[in-house]
Amino acid sequence: MAENGEGLGTVPEHERILQEIESTDTACVGPTLRSVYDDQPNAHKKFMEKLDACIRNHDKEIEKMCNFHHQGFVDAITELLKVRTDAEKLKVQVTDTNRKFQDAGKEVIVQTEDIIRCRIQQRNITTVVEKLQLCLPVLEMYSKLKEQMSAKRYYSALKTMEQLENVYFPRVSQYRFCQLMIENLPKLREDIKEISMSDLKDFLESIRKHSDKIGETAMKQAQQQKTFSVALQKQNRVQFGKNMHFNDRIPEERNEVELKRAFEEEDENEEEVLTVQDLVDFSPVYRCLHIYSVLGDEETFENYYRKQRKKQARLVLQPQSNMHETVDGYRRYFTQIVGFFVVEDHILHVTQGLVTRAYTDELWNMALSKIIAVLRAHSSYCTDPDLVLELKNLIVLFADTLQGYGFPVNRLFDLLFEIRDQYNETLLKKWAGVFRDIFEEDNYSPIPIVNEEEYKVVISKFPFQDPDLEKQSFPKKFPMSQSVPHIYIQVKEFIYASLKFSESLHRSSTEIDDMLRKSTNLLLTRTLSSCLLNLIRKPHIGLTELVQIIINTTHLEQACRYLEDFITNITNISQETVHTTRLYGLSTFKDARHAAEGEIYTKLNQKIDEFVQLADYDWTMSEPDGRASGYLMDLINFLRSIFQVFTHLPGKVAQTACMSACQHLSTSLMQMLLDSELKQISMGAVQQFNLDVIQCELFASSEPVPGFQGDTLQLAFIDLRQLPDH
Repeated sequence: MAENGEGLGTVPEHERILQEIESTDTACVGPTLRSVYDDQPNAHKKFMEKLDACIRNHDKEIEKMCNFHHQGFVDAITELLKVRTDAEKLKVQVTDTNRKFQDAGKEVIVQTEDIIRCRIQQRNITTVVEKLQLCLPVLEMYSKLKEQMSAKRYYSALKTMEQLENVYFPRVSQYRFCQLMIENLPKLREDIKEISMSDLKDFLESIRKHSDKIGETAMKQAQQQKTFSVALQKQNRVQFGKNMHFNDRIPEERNEVELKRAFEEEDENEEEVLTVQDLVDFSPVYRCLHIYSVLGDEETFENYYRKQRKKQARLVLQPQSNMHETVDGYRRYFTQIVGFFVVEDHILHVTQGLVTRAYTDELWNMALSKIIAVLRAHSSYCTDPDLVLELKNLIVLFADTLQGYGFPVNRLFDLLFEIRDQYNETLLKKWAGVFRDIFEEDNYSPIPIVNEEEYKVVISKFPFQDPDLEKQSFPKKFPMSQSVPHIYIQVKEFIYASLKFSESLHRSSTEIDDMLRKSTNLLLTRTLSSCLLNLIRKPHIGLTELVQIIINTTHLEQACRYLEDFITNITNISQETVHTTRLYGLSTFKDARHAAEGEIYTKLNQKIDEFVQLADYDWTMSEPDGRASGYLMDLINFLRSIFQVFTHLPGKVAQTACMSACQHLSTSLMQMLLDSELKQISMGAVQQFNLDVIQCELFASSEPVPGFQGDTLQLAFIDLRQLPDH
């Protein structure tokens, strides 16, 4: 029952599989057949049996169909046999007709081939023309490029290269000649870079050589801008100094002529002024900058330019070893530096980005530090005040020139204050020599005058006021010697010389006034004071000369207020100003007088010692000579004459000198009596010594110098009267 059940179940399944095999594509037969084997065991045998039965059924159907159509096939074969003869005849006719057509078409074929060949040629010509029309502009542009290279129009050549690469070459890039051109362009670019760089190097070398001329022109322009103002300053200075300095009197008419001449020179110079563009051809820089910009290598060019200019800056800033010897050395140094920075300023304003303000400021700060160090070092060797003054004028012009181009120059003016101190030192050294010459040439005698003209000459040189002297008749004498007016004149000359340095320093009148007063104080307290002290200590200066020196210093001291007025008139700064520096003439000349007074006391005592050394007492004499010793009488006569000269001295000085001389004489006489080598003294020697003491007392009582009260001067010899009691 089970097997029968299986057989009944599998038969419909096998029929379904056979239907699928007959109806589906052969690619899907595999899965279908696989299902036969995946079913129940031995199912494939039954399927094969079913398949054989199906095949037999199909064979029977095919056989039936063939039997049904066999008669029709036989009839068709019979009809074909009937048309066979007609087909052969048709074949012969077609062959004959074809032969005839072939024979007739041979000429057509030849002509057709000629036409085809001509059309191919025509087409090729058209193609060639089209291609040549594409290539000719490229060749023309390349030829233009060669011409531009030959004419050294490199910037235009680079533009042509850009057009070739961007517009023309893409049209004909498939041709070999185009590839050769494309390969040649980088080489041309490198050639242009090398040539333009070579031009830039030539430019840098040229600009280095022309820096002097450029700087000189720029400084000349700056000087011309100040011409009129300087002329006005000179007029004002002459106005202030009028009737105050005998060597600097300039008539107003002459001053107006100088102003007019300054205007005319300024107008003439304006026509002759050359600009930096007139002196230098900057086209190599522009071309090179444009070329490197087009090549996209602008940064390389900028770095190279800045690096080379920094090297040139270091060379320009390097001074010559002997620069300090002449003003021309400083002028060359300044003109080179000005020329360098004028060029950089021009490059800054006419190019975009080649140099920047930050770059020029950095370069200027570096240069300024070097310049200040160089000037500070070299100026220290300058011992000539005229050279220092010329250096100052050059520095001011140098600073004003560069300031006009926007460079900060405050540090240069600060340096000028250092140089001003050095300038004052050189002036002090120079005037020390002037004062020494004046003192050496002085005769240390009152100035004699025989007429009114001579009197006015002295008064014009020195501000002396004495109503009593004015009332005296000629001939008469000024109390001071010739050195006094000369010194006064030289002090004013020194003030003028010091003022010259203060000009153009952009300082206020108050500061200039302060500088003048301080430098004048240095001249008085250090230079003149030192010269006076050295003069006083010189061995050949005697008592008479010392007396005249004291008188001279008194008048110089009184003239200090006129010097203060002189400075006030120059600067227009009142002496009542709180911060106005006073002149130290009072202390200067007072110290000199004290030194002279001390030297008078010393020399007077030395002279007394010289006379005392001539004493030749016979301490064993039996009888005195009856008159005072000769050496003592000579000494007293000398003292009388000297004290007569002392009448021109202040009373206290003469009294002190007289008292000091008497005390020193008394001490010297006592030392003779108390000498340890003196063993005994006879009465005759004592009486002779007493005669000498009497003469000393008589001299003291004769009031050789007025002003002593009572017997003050005689008391100097009182100790000698005590000796007999011993």
